[in-house]
Amino acid sequence: MGMRVGGLATGMDIDGIVKDLMAAERIPLDKLEQDKTRIEWQRDAFRDVNTMLLELDQLMLDMKLNRTYNTKSATSSNQAVTATAGSGATEGSYNIKVTQLATSAINATNGTLSEFMGLEDGKVNPFSSLSEQVESLSGDFPKEVSFKTYHNGEQTHTIEVTEEDSLNSILTKITNTKEAGVRAFYDVQTDRVIMERTSAGEFNSGGAEIEFVADENDFNFFADIFGLDSEKEQGGTDAKFEYNGIELTSKTNTTTLNGITFTFNDLTDRTNINITNDTEAAFDNIKNFVDKYNEMVDKINGKLTEDHHRDYPPLTSEQMEEMSDREIELWEEKARSGLLRRDPILTNALSQMRQAWTDRVANDGPFSHFSQIGISTTANYMDGGKLEINENKLRAALQEDSDAVYKLFSNNAEGAERGIVNRLEDAIDRTTERINQQAGRSTYQPHQYALGRRLKGMDDRIEVFKRRLQQVEDRYWKQFSAMESAIQRMNEQSNYLFSQFNQQW
Repeated sequence: MGMRVGGLATGMDIDGIVKDLMAAERIPLDKLEQDKTRIEWQRDAFRDVNTMLLELDQLMLDMKLNRTYNTKSATSSNQAVTATAGSGATEGSYNIKVTQLATSAINATNGTLSEFMGLEDGKVNPFSSLSEQVESLSGDFPKEVSFKTYHNGEQTHTIEVTEEDSLNSILTKITNTKEAGVRAFYDVQTDRVIMERTSAGEFNSGGAEIEFVADENDFNFFADIFGLDSEKEQGGTDAKFEYNGIELTSKTNTTTLNGITFTFNDLTDRTNINITNDTEAAFDNIKNFVDKYNEMVDKINGKLTEDHHRDYPPLTSEQMEEMSDREIELWEEKARSGLLRRDPILTNALSQMRQAWTDRVANDGPFSHFSQIGISTTANYMDGGKLEINENKLRAALQEDSDAVYKLFSNNAEGAERGIVNRLEDAIDRTTERINQQAGRSTYQPHQYALGRRLKGMDDRIEVFKRRLQQVEDRYWKQFSAMESAIQRMNEQSNYLFSQFNQQW
């Protein structure tokens, strides 16, 4: 569209007149764009609900686990042995005696590295070429060095070396041989090379856990250069302990027996470990879940009952230009209210979740209804099915039979035997799917969900309307331009006649 100039002949503000006329013509388009914005807000509001449902769904994963209800507490008579109890641990007292801790095999230069390398000034440079520092290796530097380990059965590990390798690079190659399970480093303070197993335990009974292998010329790189002697190795022992009087061993200082994980920190003649039901932890787990559920119900119920302000449609861009940021914020707060008011998907979701709690769970335990463990819906029906807890009754139920509480919540069966959490999960999954069909996810294309298809249709209508508006504007300008041309010709004729009359007089 080129530049338009009007009013030269008439003196009228043609541009202003056309703008006013087009403002009236744009009213249906503004209404269409406002409807589109409201549908976009509604789509986003649905997706926010799905996010809330996903958070509760993630929390329900823990509510399906036995350990959530059968939490055990372990106490120790001293810190020589500490313990943690799994949900399957049996309540009672356990006696532990530790006579030997598990240790990792370790070896170090017998003396100082400078002595073995023949350095008179006693200074080793771990970053310089090793062949240049050791006279005995001049011209005869080995191409590979080997050592043995036994934790995966007897294994020989060979490291390729060159004359350019430094002490540090060779030790790094050894450490980086992951299957060897060995770390090697040079300690500057003591001037010694140290090699040790990365894990504890005895794997080569009566022998060293790390053995240094000589080559075909009977040259033992580790022994002759680093001063490492397999017979000088320390450690490489299993933990030895008594469990209720029974002698046992462990490759590490942590072992699990009867669902209890014991950690040996020191030798001890007797440590008593007591395992009890941690009712308070189970209570907190259930209470936190109920609180999260109530929070979600409260938010969904709030959206269902939120006031819809019909006098506050979404603002057009022209309206926003005439308002301050604070005025826009307050207006949109009203305009966004009531987007999901009385929505049937959310109404049905609350009904299904409430039913998941209130229906009986058929099982062989003492608890078949949530009221029997101290949980019930609030008396106010306006709460939308929020829950309240009789704390004393819930604690008593957990103390009486925590496994029965677990079955009430998490019984993984079909029909009347299905647990509360599983029923809730089913209800949430159905709601999530219905919301996805209505509002989609952020990764969905518009044609994959109902509101997206409506938005696509509105986009098409908006484009058609904009083209029609352009045609109407062009028509107005043509009409005013024709009027301008006619008046211009009339003015020219009037001026001509006026000049002729002047000549006659």
